[in-house]
Amino acid sequence: MKFSVFQASSQGGRDDNEDRLGYTYTHEAILLTLADGMGGYSGGEQAAEIAVRVFTQSFLAQARPRLAHPPAFLQQTLLQANRAIVDYARSNDLSEQPRTTLVAALLQDGQLWAVHAGDSRLYGLRAERVWFRTRDHSFQDKPELFQQPSRLANRNLLFTCLGSQSTPLFDHTGPLALQAGDQLLLCSDGLWSTQSDADLVAALQGRALRHSVPALVRQALHKAGPRSDNVSLLALQWGGDGAAATGPGVAQADLFEGSSISSFGQVVDLGGAGALDAGARIDALAPSTDTQPTQEEGDDVFDLERIEQSIDEINAAIRRTALRRNRP
Repeated sequence: MKFSVFQASSQGGRDDNEDRLGYTYTHEAILLTLADGMGGYSGGEQAAEIAVRVFTQSFLAQARPRLAHPPAFLQQTLLQANRAIVDYARSNDLSEQPRTTLVAALLQDGQLWAVHAGDSRLYGLRAERVWFRTRDHSFQDKPELFQQPSRLANRNLLFTCLGSQSTPLFDHTGPLALQAGDQLLLCSDGLWSTQSDADLVAALQGRALRHSVPALVRQALHKAGPRSDNVSLLALQWGGDGAAATGPGVAQADLFEGSSISSFGQVVDLGGAGALDAGARIDALAPSTDTQPTQEEGDDVFDLERIEQSIDEINAAIRRTALRRNRP
């Protein structure tokens, strides 16, 4: 198994960096995870950190050195992360639930599986084109789910995320067979909102990740201007000559039998005060066994009643935040 991976994050023009990301691997499996704490909610950065840490800890506990069933692992861990965020809010007596988007990708046996909730994206790049990308949980990206779209004032409003009392909606990707030279890109909306597919291909294809990833983050910051959102990017190149990259922030692997390796908390920060912290702020929140039923692979998790409930919850939280900000 040969690959290279690089991760970087910038605070941009925001007061805090609420993005969290990390990769973890054994000699037979790789996990990539990125979460974007939702800024309209108190504690978005904590929700994102909990989500990534739960995925990291679950992978380290179960990949020995491979996972028995990758799709089940991704789904069950997403539900555990959601439960851990809810438990964190309850144990700290928070007035509202912290929330986050999430995208996680798992590579094993030369194949890719992924799960996502919200608008943090996974792109696949191959042969100088975007091979696939995840679709955001918004009216903009999934209009076919809405019978009455006119009730949505904001076409980009998300209708699912982690941190809700109700079971989050999510999508599976895969299994997809990987080819040497394929690149995977996990990113927050601070990146993709400023970049076209052609921009991503031009920035990443044919360049070492240690050069292309920082350049792409800086390009996004420049396009967005002084009010830029947090920008975070986690990129992996599978096999091929481009996998022989080294340098700060780069993991290179042609692994022998050995211990699992994790990058969580060790990110190259390209924008000041938003560096991630590998401290133990939430280590005590190891997820309890989730009792929610596991869906069979391919089941449709979407129904109109749950979508309407999620939209109402998110709209209500946005209104509460606006009221607090407008108080004298």
